[in-house]
Amino acid sequence: MITVLLLILSVIAGVFLGKHFGKKEKLAKNLLILSAGFLITICLNEVFPQVYTSEAGSSLGIFVIAGVLLQMILEALTKGFEHGHFHHHNEHNILPVALMVGLFVHAFIEGIPLANEEHELSPYLLGILFHNLPISFILGAFLFNRKEESKGSSYPSLMIVALFALASPLGMLLGNYFNPDLQPYFLAIVGGIFLHISSVIIFESNKNHNIDWMKIGLVIIGVSLALVMHLFHEHPHAGHHH
Repeated sequence: MITVLLLILSVIAGVFLGKHFGKKEKLAKNLLILSAGFLITICLNEVFPQVYTSEAGSSLGIFVIAGVLLQMILEALTKGFEHGHFHHHNEHNILPVALMVGLFVHAFIEGIPLANEEHELSPYLLGILFHNLPISFILGAFLFNRKEESKGSSYPSLMIVALFALASPLGMLLGNYFNPDLQPYFLAIVGGIFLHISSVIIFESNKNHNIDWMKIGLVIIGVSLALVMHLFHEHPHAGHHH
C-alpha cells in the first residue's frame, strides 16, 4: 500500500512542480542529471547483482539488452521525453497518444519487479521514485504550460497524468500473479531500461565537449545518494544493537 501511494505521489509531486516551475528548463535538466546518477548506481549496485546472482544469472545478459532495445523503441514513441527532450515538441510532432503509450509501458514494466521486493523502501523503489520526479516534472510542464496557449480543457492532460501515475502500481499488481522465479528476468529488462536512460542523460554530449562541472557534480550527488541508500539497505541495523 505504501509503495503504491509513494509511486502515485512521486508523479503528482513532479507534475505539480512542472506545472508551476515548468518554464525553468534548467531545473528539469538538473533534476534529470541528478536522477540519472542515482539510477545508474541503483542499476549497478542493486539491480544487476540481483540479476546476476540469481539462478538464471549468466543467461540474463540478453534480457538486459532486450531492456535497452525496448527503451529505444519506446523513445521512438515518446521522442526522448524521458531525458528532457521536450522543448522542441510542438504539438505536431508528438502525439499525446504515442507519448502516453510510451510512458505507460515504460512505467508499467518498472512496476512489475516491485511485487517481489522484500523491503518496503527498497533501493529499487527509490530508484523509480527518483526517476519519476523529473519525468513527471517534464510532463507537467509540457501538458499544462501548453494548455495556456491553446486554452483547451485540461481533461486530457489530467487523464495522461493519471495513467502515468497508475502505470507502475498496475505493473506491480500484475507482478503479483507472475511466478516469483521470473523476477530476475523482469529485473534484467528494467535494468536495461535504467541503464539506457541514465547513460543517455549522463553521456549526452554537451556543446563542444567541454567539461561541464555542474553536470559532473550533479551526477556525483546522485551517485552518492544511491550509495548511502545502498549502505543503509545493506546494514539497516547499524547502530541498533539487539
